[in-house]
Amino acid sequence: MTEPSLRERALRHLARRDHSRAELAKKLAAHGSAEEVEAVIERMGELGLQSDARFAQAFVRGKSARFGAGRLRSEMARRGLDRDLIDEAIASECGESEVERARSVLRSRFPAPPADAREWARQARFLQTRGFAPDLIRKLLKEPYDESA
Repeated sequence: MTEPSLRERALRHLARRDHSRAELAKKLAAHGSAEEVEAVIERMGELGLQSDARFAQAFVRGKSARFGAGRLRSEMARRGLDRDLIDEAIASECGESEVERARSVLRSRFPAPPADAREWARQARFLQTRGFAPDLIRKLLKEPYDESA
């Protein structure tokens, strides 16, 4: 059985899910020279099979219900996306406001408001790991819970 070509490997990765240019280069690096990898990725981009903009939008669309803008930004930057592309994807794909998303995430995990300082800290840490801003966390944890929600 023959070893799959660099092009075939790239197609297999892109068939599973969208990848950023940097992610794809990292996955293909062990199987060819830097010039070959760059040429294959460039060709995938020309054919419309790889797009950082499409990856960024899909990433935000899939994760925005669970994470804050801070976490989304850091995750996409870690995947090698440009800052302008990240900001554009977050602005276009996050339909509801950051406050509404944070409130939804908090209420789904904690149905009751914090009863004491320890519980308050626990809920704050939870929201912080999800990428929400500290001032937003303080605001949410100070507001009364709406029973109708």
